[in-house]
Amino acid sequence: MFPFERQNKIIHLLDQNNKITVPELSRILDVSISTIRNDLSALEESGMIKKVHGGAVLLKSEEKFTNFNDRIIRNIEEKEAIAKEAATLVKNNQTIILDASSTALALAKELHGFSRLTVITSGLYTAIELKDNPNISVILTGGIVTTNSFTLEGILGANLIENIHADLCFMSAKGFTMEEGLTDFNIYETELKRLLAKRTNKLVALLDHTKMGVISTASITTAENIDLLITDNKINKALYKKFQDAGLPVKIAE
Repeated sequence: MFPFERQNKIIHLLDQNNKITVPELSRILDVSISTIRNDLSALEESGMIKKVHGGAVLLKSEEKFTNFNDRIIRNIEEKEAIAKEAATLVKNNQTIILDASSTALALAKELHGFSRLTVITSGLYTAIELKDNPNISVILTGGIVTTNSFTLEGILGANLIENIHADLCFMSAKGFTMEEGLTDFNIYETELKRLLAKRTNKLVALLDHTKMGVISTASITTAENIDLLITDNKINKALYKKFQDAGLPVKIAE
């Protein structure tokens, strides 16, 4: 069993039991206590659980919604490396879609050297980053602004989105597996991402290593619809091989 498969089982067990101990998990999953402790540390780092004395509990919904300023600085070196790699795919005169993720914001900062681009985004921070660049036309998707996130949500801008066509769409998510594809915790933001992912020639997933093997609440798109996944060099080697064996193009940013 891969670590991500075991960790998903842990999430499922916590969802059913609210709290579970390390020895119980060790017995149920038939692995050592040290392995369970490593899994719990990984899940806590990804923001899914909270370790407590002798075991773990699921985070409450409101605790999972870390504000955008916190997300910007989390794994910042990995996000910047991914953004630089993603920028090499962009060419002048293209229309590109950037979601409202902190990784897409890092990519936006790499776009100022282009002489002509159109950027469609659901991220207010991304729009603010690019708005004063005379060589970049910025189009906001429309939608509802949520507290602390600077993200547009919902499908109020669906008519606009249905009438655009992008060369590239860069998108992040809370988690990714080959089985479930890209998933996220915010149902309303996911609904918008699902529309954006359909309006591009090429869908590029921007995911640091902490997103791998994580399954969140709502589906964005399947793995088969992703044309390229860009991640950092801390990706689990077994997962990387699994992605390659499944035929998913993966680029590791150094």
